[in-house]
Amino acid sequence: MFEWGRAICYSGYRQGQSPKNATYPTYEQIKEDLTLLNELGFKYLRMYDPIRYAEETCKVIRDCSFDMQLMLGPGLISEVNNPGCPWNQTSYSDEELKERAKRNDRNIDELIRIANENSDVINAVSVGNENTPDWGENNVPIERLISFARRLKEGTGKPVTFNEGVYEWEHLKELADELDIISIHSYPLWNGNTVEEALEVNKTWYKKVKEWYPGKPIVFSEVGWATDCADFKQMKEGQANEENQKKYYEEFWKWSDREQIISYMFEAFDEPWKGGNRPNEAEKHWGIFNEDRTPKLVIKK
Repeated sequence: MFEWGRAICYSGYRQGQSPKNATYPTYEQIKEDLTLLNELGFKYLRMYDPIRYAEETCKVIRDCSFDMQLMLGPGLISEVNNPGCPWNQTSYSDEELKERAKRNDRNIDELIRIANENSDVINAVSVGNENTPDWGENNVPIERLISFARRLKEGTGKPVTFNEGVYEWEHLKELADELDIISIHSYPLWNGNTVEEALEVNKTWYKKVKEWYPGKPIVFSEVGWATDCADFKQMKEGQANEENQKKYYEEFWKWSDREQIISYMFEAFDEPWKGGNRPNEAEKHWGIFNEDRTPKLVIKK
């Protein structure tokens, strides 16, 4: 679908910035971030929301003549109540769910607009991100995701994908028929695997998804290793650290580079806004850079 190159997820929210309160990186901060990523040879970026931040990122890529392209998603929110979500038990009324669906429709329209206005930079558009798992906070009915895929394909002419965890893809064949690319998330660390086991886990899941969808291009749209962890309900103690992140990526890159599998590292920079109040929660520490833009061990020269 597009030529192989190194890829990474980009959400450059710094201390005090957050999508929750619509405080975003400035043009100069984005330029600083992309300069760092460009120097490391990253060709493909992934962003999650059709907002001004994504448009500014496209502008920086264009202004600086960076050899980068962007996969952009619609930032969907839930259109159904999901009592299976462990951390969000909110129950919306029927009227509230209708309003949430309208918001998603507007986001799809906005994604189409941004993709068309930045067609030189945006190389793929996504129907959504993790909108189908049993534990999901932002679940959306499959028929709605299918309708979004059709709207995006007709409205942008760009390759259309959907970003979802490896476990869910076996049950998404109706949606997959509408897609140009299958984008998978694989997190051995979250599943209780050690760094020594991680590469084989990723290989196994990649093989399974290829068997489910022969003939479809498959990319890893999230694959990563955290460097800190507040508790060990899912992760094994002692696994989330910089040394293991380095080992994980070095082994993964050796395989994915050889096989020419496009794989978006999760992620570029630590995001302090995520999770709760504990500073060492894993959600805040997936970057290959710290929040202050100092490099972690995996990319230190």
